[in-house]
Amino acid sequence: MSSKRVYIKTYGCQMNVYDSARMADSLAPLGYSQCESAEGADLILLNTCHIREKASEKVFSELGRLRALQNAAAEEGRRLLIGVAGCVAQAEGEEIVRRAPQVDLVVGPQTYHRLPGLVTRALAGEDRKALVDTEFPTESKFDFLPEESASPGAAAFLSVQEGCDKFCAFCVVPYTRGAEVSRPVVDILAEAERLVKAGVIEITLLGQNVNAYHGEGPDGREWGLGRLLRRLAEFEGLERLRYTTSHPRDVDAELIAAHRDEAKLMPFLHLPVQSGSDRILDAMNRRHDAAFYHRVVEQLREARPDLALSSDFIVGFPGESDRDFGDTLRLVTEVGYAQAYSFKYSARPGTPAAGAAQSVPEAVKSERLAMLQQLLNEQQQAFNRKSVGQRVPVLLERAAKHPGQLVGRSPWMQSVVVEAPARLLGHLVDVDVLEAHPNSLIGRVVTLSEGNDMNVVEPPQSAAGAATRAMA
Repeated sequence: MSSKRVYIKTYGCQMNVYDSARMADSLAPLGYSQCESAEGADLILLNTCHIREKASEKVFSELGRLRALQNAAAEEGRRLLIGVAGCVAQAEGEEIVRRAPQVDLVVGPQTYHRLPGLVTRALAGEDRKALVDTEFPTESKFDFLPEESASPGAAAFLSVQEGCDKFCAFCVVPYTRGAEVSRPVVDILAEAERLVKAGVIEITLLGQNVNAYHGEGPDGREWGLGRLLRRLAEFEGLERLRYTTSHPRDVDAELIAAHRDEAKLMPFLHLPVQSGSDRILDAMNRRHDAAFYHRVVEQLREARPDLALSSDFIVGFPGESDRDFGDTLRLVTEVGYAQAYSFKYSARPGTPAAGAAQSVPEAVKSERLAMLQQLLNEQQQAFNRKSVGQRVPVLLERAAKHPGQLVGRSPWMQSVVVEAPARLLGHLVDVDVLEAHPNSLIGRVVTLSEGNDMNVVEPPQSAAGAATRAMA
């Protein structure tokens, strides 16, 4: 079989990163291998996200640029296929075909297991209007995907749940990803076993609402996320477990107990709240108030005192008053976050909030966002400063921008820059934190964390030099 190249551009969430990898796996039997650039590719896939503002227009803009590549390929006498996948494909498949004649196929996030068939049909010259597959299938895509073909590295994502039944007023996920579906436990364990055998030591469980996981267990009974995490923690060679993204309503006693009991479950949790105002939370259809969120946080921190939190916030939701925004600032101050993501509200077509009156002026949104981000940044910097002088285990994952440096992550998802030899990539190492910066820590490698002798790993240059260069 001749070798062909596929370039996949991924937008948005970690679920899309996982999906892109599985799309590449599904295309491997057709002879496609992944490449790092659109230039020279035989197939280009845009795996899209519909969460951000003007997501659709950004996709159409990218498609315009890709048309030039497609034309150039035609002049060379070869066929370049272009496909759109993901949530924008799901939401606007027919519109994509109408507006972008360069697009050969469209596939939704629940049907990408059918991608090889669509590609084959496109190459055979089938009308592209027939190559739009955005129906929610009755079968699970995971039952049709091949095993992972690429080497995953030291850390990997594992999808356990998809879709959402919460229907927050601002969110398109229930419409683009569908209802909540959980994979059977045996399938998850089999994939986790393959990952660990391939050298993975950290697994992040993924789901649009991951802690709503309710998969069928080996005994035929339903398992929750807490029980699944406990079982995964038994895997020898697996050192770290994470999960994202969660909803406060689905943090149950079993999950809290897993945070208390399982050392492999990292003390970091992304727990979106969106607003601190009960009135706005109700308008958002979040199904909880600020007091409920506070109680969940208190229970988690009681179980795991070193737990750090991140969250999502939307400012300027329709009808948000100065008092409502003040409630958000108060909640942030009281809870305290190690990281957070904050955005100005922008309407998503088809969502209940899109037609709401009482829109907040753009200038007010910008002012509120600046105030909120200042507070969140101060909290993140304060959290990082508390790490100085501490010895923390760090998973080294990639080379830094300067020679001789590696970048890893602490248990609390902080980026940690060290000077160390490349042979330590993929290892857990103990690091003494020397300096804290707004978005990273600077440290010195002390020892491998797998029980090796407590010898300092000598860097090519001094740690002070690393700190200076890292901030250059």
